[in-house]
Amino acid sequence: MSDLIVIDGDKAIFKPSFGAATVAVRPGRIAASGSAKVSGKRVCVAGDESSVSVTGCMYVTSQYSIPGIGTLTISALAGDQQARTTAAGNKKLLLKGSSFTARFAVTAPAKQPPPGPGAPIPDATQTYSGSGNFMVADLSVKAG
Repeated sequence: MSDLIVIDGDKAIFKPSFGAATVAVRPGRIAASGSAKVSGKRVCVAGDESSVSVTGCMYVTSQYSIPGIGTLTISALAGDQQARTTAAGNKKLLLKGSSFTARFAVTAPAKQPPPGPGAPIPDATQTYSGSGNFMVADLSVKAG
């Protein structure tokens, strides 16, 4: 089955729910390294998903209500997000597909208000897992 091709500058849209954490998400842009072009832009190939990084996103949890900060990345593509047969430069093309697995890496932990006098208690969790999908600009070219 064919699907829309991801090209340079397309957006990675993250869902705000990352397990126990709720993240104030922003879209990320993917940078393409493929040799072929669609609509004058390079195509994205396997591995280009690692170019997506959205820094400075705030997050909270039900227990840690003082916001913390972290970075959103793509940790794994879904099986339908790489072309089965179509490639550019010996690497499979990236497709819109369903949902990728996203990672939220904490850079400054959210904090829990202290029960009494004292310092707030920091969140000990270093990473949270979530999901997202690609929003493609070109709706005319598909690959399989």
